[in-house]
Amino acid sequence: MPDGLENLEEDLSGLKPVQWKARMAALAEEYGMHQQLGSRHFATFIDQGNTLLVTFETMQGIHNLSDLAQPLGFDLVKNLGWSHMCVVSDGDTWFRDEKIYGFFDQLIDDGFFDEFDNVIFYGAGPCGYAAAAYSVAAPGAVVVAVQPQATLEPRMTEWDDRFTEMRRLSFTDRYGYAPDMLDAAEQAFVIYDPQERLDAMHASLFARKNVTRLRAAYLGDAVQTRLIEMEMLYHILSLAGSRKLTAAAFHKLFRSRRNNSFYLRNLLGRLEREDRNYLVALVCRNVTERMRAPRFRRRLQELEQRAESGEFRFPPKR
Repeated sequence: MPDGLENLEEDLSGLKPVQWKARMAALAEEYGMHQQLGSRHFATFIDQGNTLLVTFETMQGIHNLSDLAQPLGFDLVKNLGWSHMCVVSDGDTWFRDEKIYGFFDQLIDDGFFDEFDNVIFYGAGPCGYAAAAYSVAAPGAVVVAVQPQATLEPRMTEWDDRFTEMRRLSFTDRYGYAPDMLDAAEQAFVIYDPQERLDAMHASLFARKNVTRLRAAYLGDAVQTRLIEMEMLYHILSLAGSRKLTAAAFHKLFRSRRNNSFYLRNLLGRLEREDRNYLVALVCRNVTERMRAPRFRRRLQELEQRAESGEFRFPPKR
């Protein structure tokens, strides 16, 4: 950890929302700056190295995903010496607020992003939408967006019935249509589970020459959580910061899914629904050879008995 950042180890969990926001403001002002952006948003900035990570996060997500109730970027500040800007919302707002437009306008006018050698924007879900939309403020940035929505404009995405209560928000004014806002990015990566139909439909709207869509099958509707469980997210952002993130690098990291219980259960469930007993047996055998997995062992034993009765051909041992 760089000298002088000891306070970033502070445990903020257990604090009431007002206390947590006050402590976040104090930490930010100690190492950089804090700015309130209306009643539901604020921004913090920690000034360290020449690489800047800009994350969009919700208060609720920070508390759910971090044992210390710290923004995701704090680990990269502490371990890599990066600078970090975190734009925080209270609840899912998609960051559609005039105060935030003005905040990024001011950063552009001040040449803020020009002070850094590398800029990375990151977010997931509604925050992934924001990471893509506001990346236009820093031409040449790298964007990593997990399960982002392209827009909630009902005339374009009326097929998405998950967020109907947000349709009164305007997605047609400034920083509006996220895929178009990526035109200035050097490279963008959209990570999604193709089995999640609505997420995949949004991902298809991000088709651009500078966008790489990364399929993370069987991670479900909480891809960011799974990436954190597999200790992938830190490595993905680190590679993005060094301009080494590629589809090949991502899929090499994604091999860690072989040890993730959620992924394995999801894969098993899909094969069982399709009645693909041969493949189910292969999966169960592989898992039980590597891990303690009672559910997979019981399923394997059941399939062995069914194969002995002639119901299907059991895969031979290698």
